[in-house]
Amino acid sequence: MHDHHLFTMAVTHQLYRAQLDVVSRLARGHAARQRDRGAVTLEQVLWFVAAGVSVVVIAAILWGKIKNEAEADVMVPAAP
Repeated sequence: MHDHHLFTMAVTHQLYRAQLDVVSRLARGHAARQRDRGAVTLEQVLWFVAAGVSVVVIAAILWGKIKNEAEADVMVPAAP
């Protein structure tokens, strides 16, 4: 598995866990249990996938620009 896949998966899990904590705090009369994770809809999965893909695309574009600049020849200044 590539590093960006691992990073995307880790971020997705952290965001999902944070969302569950917020929802459980806002729910009235519902004691949040560690094993009660609730239902995940297809829409939620697609939003997380879209967010992950967008992060990977932006990172790839930035990495390509940085790599191209690093491989460019250095212009030697002319002597005065």
